[in-house]
Amino acid sequence: MDKIKNTARPMFPFTAIIGQEEMKLALILNVIDPKIGGVMIMGDRGTGKSTTIRAIADLLPEIEIVSDDLFNSHISDYDLMSDLTKQRIDKGISLSTELIKVPMIDLPLGATEDRLCGTIDIEKALSEGIKSFEPGLLAKANRGILYVDEVNLLDDHLVDILLDASASGWNIVEREGISIRHPARFVLVGSGNPEEGELRPQLLDRFGLHAEIRTVKDPYLRVKIVEQRSNFDRDPYTCIQNFQEQQDQLKHDIIVAQNQLSSVKIDYDLRVKISEICGALNIDGLRGDIVTNRAAKAFASYNGKDEVTINDVKQVIKLCLRHRLRKDPLDTIDSGSKVKQVVDDILGD
Repeated sequence: MDKIKNTARPMFPFTAIIGQEEMKLALILNVIDPKIGGVMIMGDRGTGKSTTIRAIADLLPEIEIVSDDLFNSHISDYDLMSDLTKQRIDKGISLSTELIKVPMIDLPLGATEDRLCGTIDIEKALSEGIKSFEPGLLAKANRGILYVDEVNLLDDHLVDILLDASASGWNIVEREGISIRHPARFVLVGSGNPEEGELRPQLLDRFGLHAEIRTVKDPYLRVKIVEQRSNFDRDPYTCIQNFQEQQDQLKHDIIVAQNQLSSVKIDYDLRVKISEICGALNIDGLRGDIVTNRAAKAFASYNGKDEVTINDVKQVIKLCLRHRLRKDPLDTIDSGSKVKQVVDDILGD
């Protein structure tokens, strides 16, 4: 209990969240394999979107970073290192490291491009010949989670920058002929209420997964959720302690799944079936095929398997494809019935 009380402000435990299984699964899969490409969570107000997203960040194991590094650089993985850290390692300079919690960065709706990407001090660069860079939110989010609440209200230009950085893993800032780049590997999580407007289909397609959440209708379940929240608000530390065992088990399962992911195989015939489904749904491009393959592997790894089965594909394919069906910006996102029908036809009931 004392150990729990010494942490930062108490966070509602991820394993204590009742319902919303689709959203929780989408977040877990992205944590296991960040290359899935993030998740867009759309649903009614007051359904626990923000609570769940912050809870998954709090659940994750600490990461090792190079001390005094502005970009949370990894000590040995070149893809997760800033250029300065690479230079120091190449010169044989010994670097100290420290453990930090996985960064959880919020992008406010009123943020500017400079706040997101960072800024170069042109005056210092011209007068002293020094590349002076003030990191933005993309730098702080490296190796963590970048959360955008009400992403459907964010300027399309900023959404484009976010998605480009998320896909490439790098952020490049160019001003007056001076260019600086740094790693920006993060899980992009967007949430919003469809009543306040949808993202353009071109932008929506670039989110790996799309989770829909609805207000719980069952009165008994609603009472249980309210009681759970009331107990946490009254005595958060006892609530956290009650779920500590489940939290530790889930954390262990995620670490094991991350480590085993590279060894998970997906049969050629099953990959053909996935592409057949994408073709039958008339999905543009190949993102749907790629994301479904990745998500199915992550799901299989999460369940302790080394080969993807038809059932693994069925569990994740709706998350991967439902938001890619839209051709007209005025269309609403299909709840998944069209995807399910085609999947059942091709993979069997």
